[in-house]
Amino acid sequence: MTEHAQTATLLSELDKSRAVLRRIAGFYEAYLAQTRGLEGRSTEQAIVLADVLVSYYTALETLFLRVSQFFENELSREKWHRDLLQKMTLRIEGVREPVIADATALQLAELLKFRHFKRYYFQFEYDWDKLDFVRKKFDALRRPLEADLERFSGFLRQLMAQ
Repeated sequence: MTEHAQTATLLSELDKSRAVLRRIAGFYEAYLAQTRGLEGRSTEQAIVLADVLVSYYTALETLFLRVSQFFENELSREKWHRDLLQKMTLRIEGVREPVIADATALQLAELLKFRHFKRYYFQFEYDWDKLDFVRKKFDALRRPLEADLERFSGFLRQLMAQ
């Protein structure tokens, strides 16, 4: 496959991932609207919200992994999830622009921590304070993340035009 075709493939994967992220965020917004005003905080609500947050981060991390493989393909064996997130903030001279801003990565780090927690948490009783904290991070990062991904999409288009 030519370099142009490989870049076009990555751009298509980016577009597809962005669509998935928008669908997850759309479900989240619809769910919040549907459950707004209901008394209490149920176990079912916590499970749904936790799953949405984890699914969103996992979809994004899959995109990050594809970008890393395309441009670098070097991640530490230990803590590769954190390494991957950090590498997405790097501008690699002559290779690529950052995929996300440092501020976006800070917000995403909380989702990464939460996903790790949820992966090994087998109970249904969630700490609503923690869940609210992670939701605030999620709410705050979606617009900047979308702008970051749009900017990176533009970089890939420029790369294809060369």
